[in-house]
Amino acid sequence: MKRRDYHNLAGYFFIGPWLICFFVFTLFPVCMSLYYSFTDFDILSAPRFIGLENYRYLLFQDRKFWQSVKVTLLYAFVSIPLRLVFAFFVANLLAKRHRGQGIYRTLFYLPSIVGESVAIAIVWRTIFGKNGAFEALLNSVGVYTEYSVLGDSRTAIWSLILMSIWQFGSPMLIFLAGLKDIPDTYYEAASMDGANSFQRFWKITVPLITPIFLFNLIMQMITGFMVFTQGYIITDGGPLNSTLFYVVYLYQTTFEKFEAGRGSAMAWMLLLFIGILTAILFSSSKYWVFEENRKGD
Repeated sequence: MKRRDYHNLAGYFFIGPWLICFFVFTLFPVCMSLYYSFTDFDILSAPRFIGLENYRYLLFQDRKFWQSVKVTLLYAFVSIPLRLVFAFFVANLLAKRHRGQGIYRTLFYLPSIVGESVAIAIVWRTIFGKNGAFEALLNSVGVYTEYSVLGDSRTAIWSLILMSIWQFGSPMLIFLAGLKDIPDTYYEAASMDGANSFQRFWKITVPLITPIFLFNLIMQMITGFMVFTQGYIITDGGPLNSTLFYVVYLYQTTFEKFEAGRGSAMAWMLLLFIGILTAILFSSSKYWVFEENRKGD
């Protein structure tokens, strides 16, 4: 065996376990879910091919499906911009040198680590639930409500949006890395030309950080449309389906109603929607994302 072939064989040997896991636990389930989306499949019996019936039912007959779409869009389009703006603001503060910088970064990042856990969801439910800390705070200032925040269909979704904004640590660290990558010479040159702090921020920081904004926006968008733990653990989609997130309804359809075929169709519709939205963001990025080496600039 040639030495080159030996090295290739060694490479395949090391990536073999990953390839096996990818084909068995990722690619094969994805392909099967696509097949199941065209079938009547209740998990317990063999699937029966029904064509586009699952898609037709979801789009034209299932009111809860459209309610889950509405709730998820509201959650995503409100929480994602606020989370990114807040993350960018805090990143600008932490980009400046001061004592305890590492401690502050850890404290701000901590909610992103534990925020998706079931334990934090239970704590959040306790705080904003009936007789919780938030209700006690309102009572202490003379505000009395018949329902808790989570028990009112008008306010429940906003408590979950607040929880999402609180978990801004991950995009904050990415923004911080981007800010650290901007050369100080740009700011020094602008100062020598008489630019004030706002002009330096608007003309230097914002344009150079737009590629990071694009990356964070896409990553947070994917996370936002796939939100599950908050809606399932804290409210279970209630009250009156006001927090029925898309993935929560997908879970209920598949594992509570045992309509796996319809649940698979929902999963592929979500994938298609995220793919289209991502393509739109990439195609529009040439109008608002700064690229230093772009021709014509």
